[in-house]
Amino acid sequence: MNGVNASTPGEFILLGFSDRPWLELPLFVVFLISYILTIFGNLAIILVSRLEPKLHTPMYFFLTKLSPLDLCYTTSTVPQMLVNIRSARKVIRYGGCVAQLFIFLALGCTECLLLAVMSFDRFMAICRPLRSSVIMHQRLCLQLAAASWVSGFGNSALQSTWTLQLPLCAHKEVDHFFCEVPALLKLSCVDTAANEAELFFISVLFLLLPLTLILISYAFISRVVVRIQSAEGQRKAFGTCGSHLIVVSLFYGTAISMYVQPPSPASKDRGKMVSPFYGIITPTLNPLIYTLRNKDVKGAFKRLIVCVFLIKK
Repeated sequence: MNGVNASTPGEFILLGFSDRPWLELPLFVVFLISYILTIFGNLAIILVSRLEPKLHTPMYFFLTKLSPLDLCYTTSTVPQMLVNIRSARKVIRYGGCVAQLFIFLALGCTECLLLAVMSFDRFMAICRPLRSSVIMHQRLCLQLAAASWVSGFGNSALQSTWTLQLPLCAHKEVDHFFCEVPALLKLSCVDTAANEAELFFISVLFLLLPLTLILISYAFISRVVVRIQSAEGQRKAFGTCGSHLIVVSLFYGTAISMYVQPPSPASKDRGKMVSPFYGIITPTLNPLIYTLRNKDVKGAFKRLIVCVFLIKK
């Protein structure tokens, strides 16, 4: 227990890749571009979905919940990351670290559940089209979305509390880009086996179970797509499903490698390498994959641009 600092630290040092300074400029450029695309892509989806009556369906209802979630999800970490990458003193205040830990975990868990709900909606629309409008009514959609948010924030409150209650070592160096549960557990000078077991169990609930539901949904969807007579229709359907699964696999796969696999000396940099994929890259790709490739959304977006152009004239 020597070296334990029972008092609350004033600030943490976020090491990131400070031991590899040649990586910092490329990472800054990639993170900045991804963040800008995330902002404009998701804002466009929110605006178009609000103004276009044709997009007031369960599918687009959940997408309009995913877009603001992704905006807040990336904003909780990326601005601080960009500042620290280009700063000589890479620090974050304790209060900022606590807020970042809670918000990032809450929104990440919410997205895990919301993506599973969206896959179920797609399953109903494609595999049970006659019953879909009856089952996926507005009240159920609201309940599913609310359950995702409540579950995500409830889990974050528990995990954040358990993590922050651990006594810290004298050093305050977080070997990561931002404050995340696995990185903060490494700062404790006491045995964290119980915390790691709890984190593993909850990660199974929020990562492995939703991913299993998504894969089962798309397996049934694939069976229906195979029966499509038109080769062009099959190609488009498989292209859409394939792109969805790529983003889902990227998000869940990297998050699982961070939260479900046990820590080991060989995986020291694993968190720093994989966290940008589920924390930055996936929210950037979501607008492109889920809506901006969709014919209805593209048509609505074009009409919106035309209306704005005519108003200005």
